[in-house]
Formats: sequence, C-alpha cells, structure tokens
Amino acid sequence: MCRALKVLCVAEDPEALERLRRATVSSEWELVPGAVGEAEALVRLHEARPHVLVVFGPFGALVARALDAYPGLRVVVDRDVPGATSVVTSPAEVRDAVLDRPRPGGPVL
Repeated sequence: MCRALKVLCVAEDPEALERLRRATVSSEWELVPGAVGEAEALVRLHEARPHVLVVFGPFGALVARALDAYPGLRVVVDRDVPGATSVVTSPAEVRDAVLDRPRPGGPVL
C-alpha cells in the first residue's frame, strides 16, 4: 500500500500559519490541518502522524518533544533548532526542504 507524504505546518498566529500553508501546499503530499502554538501542534502531531513537521517560530521545545515521540520525523524550521532536518530562510524554500532537496547555493561538489 502506498501512503501519501503528510506535512504538518506550525506557526505563531493564524495569519502566519495561512502564509506558511500557502507556501507549503503541493500536489506531491497531503497538507494536514495546521496548528498555532505548541499545545495545538502536539495534538495535531499525535492525530495526523505526519512524516514532516514544518515549524516557523520559536518552537524549540515543540521540535524536541516531537522528535522524542517520533524520532524518524523530518523537521523543517526557520531558525537553528537542535534536531531539525532542514533550516530554511523563507517560506519559498519549504517545498524543496520537504522533499529533502538542497537549498539553492548549497554545497558545491
């Protein structure tokens, strides 16, 4: 059975969440209902069991708790957070990070 990749977005307020979701949406994965704040994010995380967590805001504790519960979770963040899989500088970079593609101007081989 093939399952769609599920992505959960978390932001600090409803407007930021909506911007992040618009930047993240793709036909290549399922965007599950997003969350505003850590408490709501933890509920959504346990309900939806996403494969990727996209977090914009000061949510280092959320990332730590999410990775404790789901060690294989990929985490895309907008700032340096221990355990994050990818750090992006803008919502425009989220889609590539979800697919685990290197950022433009990444490593030169």
